Amino acid sequence: MSTQTIPQRADEIAAAAQAGAKAWSGVSLAGRRALLRKFVGLVDEHATEWVRVATEIKGLTPGTPPVGEEWISGPWATLYYAGHLAQTLATMEQVGTPTDGFDIRPVPGDRVAVEVLPHSVWDRLLLSGFSAEVWSEPGVSAEEVRATAGLGLREPEAVRGTCVVLGAGNIFSIAPLDALYVLYADNRSVALKLNPVTDRLLPVFEAIFAPFIELGVVQVFTSDLELGSALIAHDGFDAVHMTGSEATHDAIVWGPGAEGAANKAAGTPLLRKPITSELGGVAPVIVTPGRWSKRDLEFQARHVATMRLHNSGANCVAGQVVVVSKDWKQKDDFLAALRRALADAPVRPAWYPGTGPRIDAARGGATPFEALGGTPERTLLPALDPFEDEAAYSMEFFGPVLGVTEISGAGAEFLGHAIDFANDRLRGTLGANIVIHPRDLGAVGADRFEQLLAGLRYGTIAVNAWTGVGYLSPFATWGAFPGHTPDDIQSGHGVVHNGLLLARPERTVVRGPFRPFPRSWASGSPALTPVPPWFVHNRTAETTGERLVRFSAAPRWRKLPGVFASALRG
Repeated sequence: MSTQTIPQRADEIAAAAQAGAKAWSGVSLAGRRALLRKFVGLVDEHATEWVRVATEIKGLTPGTPPVGEEWISGPWATLYYAGHLAQTLATMEQVGTPTDGFDIRPVPGDRVAVEVLPHSVWDRLLLSGFSAEVWSEPGVSAEEVRATAGLGLREPEAVRGTCVVLGAGNIFSIAPLDALYVLYADNRSVALKLNPVTDRLLPVFEAIFAPFIELGVVQVFTSDLELGSALIAHDGFDAVHMTGSEATHDAIVWGPGAEGAANKAAGTPLLRKPITSELGGVAPVIVTPGRWSKRDLEFQARHVATMRLHNSGANCVAGQVVVVSKDWKQKDDFLAALRRALADAPVRPAWYPGTGPRIDAARGGATPFEALGGTPERTLLPALDPFEDEAAYSMEFFGPVLGVTEISGAGAEFLGHAIDFANDRLRGTLGANIVIHPRDLGAVGADRFEQLLAGLRYGTIAVNAWTGVGYLSPFATWGAFPGHTPDDIQSGHGVVHNGLLLARPERTVVRGPFRPFPRSWASGSPALTPVPPWFVHNRTAETTGERLVRFSAAPRWRKLPGVFASALRG
């Protein structure tokens, strides 16, 4: 057992981080790309152990479909991003700007959009029918996007110091992905403090980061609150990045309890160094009324259930408030299908610490609730009042609780009302989802629909997809809509992922097929994607997830039939 005091341990970590920053300044783009390639191989090598430990932490039954979530949101998300970031470095070595080969088009509000998905033949096959664009802030031209892309890698020798990264405890790729972003985009050395929930993954993370640790540019460690606080305050660290709750952010920036409240009121933060953050929020699912088939109702009900039940609801971008039209003739049919989808999803524990009290809070208000099957915690709040201050609009439940509210209208009118509701009534701006039949999208019109999207103030917007696809897309950005201030931080400040290293992104817009293959072709979308492997009802998610990892670590045509066969069986 170490005899070091907390200040001594903090001094040691800070000194190592400062030495790491100096070492990082001497690593060229080619050297940094080589490190990423080694990293990808190590993630592949240790993926089975990663998933085994994650399965134990979350109380999943080995060999069951929910384990597929750990393959996809753990090793696959990590190596998929690292491989694409390596492509960015290769492009910068050759032509100087990472946007070479990416189309940029104008979008409403004096913005431009960079098309980031699909970008390769593998994207077109593995995520067939899905697309993503990164929209710039207003006033940024295509020329400026290309001229400023690259961030810290434009001058790799000009390292910007050191950063403490506070890892998340819910999705186990977040900590390594955040560390990579700070290392490459911000051009800082990283001291990665794991969330206590993930402490058992320390050996895995040390193994996959081994080339960076040997160089001294990354440290990975567990610690208690006292050491974490000492590191954040230490003069040897130049910046902080965190993923967590709004309350945790405020305790770091302003101080805990009454002291923090007084500091916030006075405008005198305790933390004087830069902090970036991803803090979650209340995510809307806007279901646009239309004429749907029975199979459409069932599929989209399972889609919405996935947005809530993935990871048992412990996602910062889990759909929390479903917005439907009270004038929709099929409203009751859809809500009945949604109840079935929530009840029929595979059994899994509501595992994240503190879930019980949050569910009690959701059920303890004036709004009626329904306890659904699957697990005792699954809860539907079917009658949220759109004009009252419901807890579901401001409190992120971070568990298997889904609310429904009804507003009036159809078509563009409904979308306008729903967007105003999401912008004005729901806490946070991390992600928003829109479900709309292609027929109704055509009736609204592409130009009008994009104008409506431009007015929806969220960092990731998913149309006929879940915003989690934006998280998985390496070249997409991930973070809150810009503009939150430290005294009203909501979903945070800054972005991560952003594999093209764009300088002034505002949001990512993801689009997906309204129907899965083969029915997608009947709705005008030649998508090959069957029921996606991240759907909670997918029966082969574990096998598909592992095969995605093995394919993405070393893409080969001969591996694709196995991926597709498993996906189709799901």
